[in-house]
Amino acid sequence: MPGLRSGGLGKDFEQVAPDVLARHIEEYLVEHPVAVILEDGRVLFDMRNARYSVTESHGRCVLQLWSEERNLIRTVVGVEARAQCLRVITRRMGASRPQALEFAASNDRRTPTARDTARRTYQRILERALTRAFIGYKVDGLSSAMDLEHSFGPAYVRGRLLKGTAADAVIGVGETESGTMADGILTLGILWLDRCRAGAAAEGRRHFGGLKVVVPVATWRTTAERMVWLNHAAAEFRLYTLDERSEELVQVDFRDTGNMQSRLVHAFSASAAIERCQAGLNRVLALVPEGARPRIEIHPHSATEVGLLLYGLEFARARQGLAAHSFAHETEVTFGAGPNETPLTDENEALARELFGRLFRSRRPGGSHTDALFRLQPERWLEARLRAGIDELLPGLRGDMLYSQVPALSSSDRGMLDLLTLDRNGRLTVIELKADEDLHLPMQALDYWIRVRALNDDRQPAAGAAGRTLSAFERQGYFAGAEVAATPPRLLLAGPALRIHPANEPVLRYFSPQIDWELIALSEHWRQELKVVFRKHSGS
Repeated sequence: MPGLRSGGLGKDFEQVAPDVLARHIEEYLVEHPVAVILEDGRVLFDMRNARYSVTESHGRCVLQLWSEERNLIRTVVGVEARAQCLRVITRRMGASRPQALEFAASNDRRTPTARDTARRTYQRILERALTRAFIGYKVDGLSSAMDLEHSFGPAYVRGRLLKGTAADAVIGVGETESGTMADGILTLGILWLDRCRAGAAAEGRRHFGGLKVVVPVATWRTTAERMVWLNHAAAEFRLYTLDERSEELVQVDFRDTGNMQSRLVHAFSASAAIERCQAGLNRVLALVPEGARPRIEIHPHSATEVGLLLYGLEFARARQGLAAHSFAHETEVTFGAGPNETPLTDENEALARELFGRLFRSRRPGGSHTDALFRLQPERWLEARLRAGIDELLPGLRGDMLYSQVPALSSSDRGMLDLLTLDRNGRLTVIELKADEDLHLPMQALDYWIRVRALNDDRQPAAGAAGRTLSAFERQGYFAGAEVAATPPRLLLAGPALRIHPANEPVLRYFSPQIDWELIALSEHWRQELKVVFRKHSGS
């Protein structure tokens, strides 16, 4: 990658074209959507809630970053790839010396030494706590060694509790790990239990009856909600919290996690939203390349906001709101992909037209896999393909009642479920998609299934229809004209056949028998042709 000559900020920079610098920054942010931007070791921007623009202007590469807290504009003069980050050298107007911004893939800023020390300390604390809590058991083989073959990383301490021929698998995560690591422990725990059972079966000596999961005090709720919906006939699952200061181990009653807080916004009219924003949409459509309109999908987000998508990638949007200092309505139009969102003005229409041209040349089924715009948001591209062809691909589902990017429906931030629809019998169906391998796909999908089920179970008598009840979805205007069955939802997980993580199916097989799941493997070249390669079902 082009960058600085050796010697640091005081040396001259290689002459690198501004568009090349911009492309390196864009490609890094595409590959690392949850990156953080640091200066002098301090986090300035978290790209999960910040936006950016990187453009060529008057022979310079101009980087703009903004969030609710701050705004930054710099001229980029060099980039340098490092082991786990991208170093971006910038100049600020009026500053005599260049300044370095560090683009890091995540917000875990511990040095490798500090991270390893914290994990070794946690392992010792966990061993002492287990020894005191489980009298008569032997704590055996605690380790956090990397084992990529079986998907085990160093953030989790794994081991066994032995008592004669009986045994339990045990797994723990320390409080210095990220919340994402803590939430992922149940997936790794199930895989560890499965591995322990496979080893015991080969030896023929012990029976592993269950799994004990240990999490920090403040991070138990996600694991508890998920643990309820495991197959408790297949294994005895137990959840504990560990206070690392007092070394106290406390069991959590995961079946009593309190009332789940769910929310569901009222459904809106998609056609009315498009009509309200039509003037803004027409302004954008006038700037796209000639002949490209049939490839554009118009996707309403709310009653007052509509997006324009190209194969799932939103590149422009129109919003209707009140004008400043007035009660008159006006339409705001923005363009740009992902967090790179910019208001459309008369002055930057030429730039928008140029960017749209590049987007439509790059993002097409036969495009180059090395192009950042081609690779951007593959799940949304896959979702767009499924939305367009669901009647043919999955004929048992109602393509005419398909809701896309449904909110996670809970008080905690779980993101968005991909698709929600009904089958031909009125049964709710949750669809979760992944275009690339994801170890945690089953648990993420389970989160959404749990919330959809809770909202479907929240039923009230229908006015004027004796004996009929309405789910929360129906009361909020979803699935108009259809009757939503009281049956628990189905759960469909789909992805390209070669991109389905090999650990997904073993995890799914520990799900409760009450969850009717199906794993659908799609053709590898799904951008050109979408078809089912094979399917696996619960109970099969």
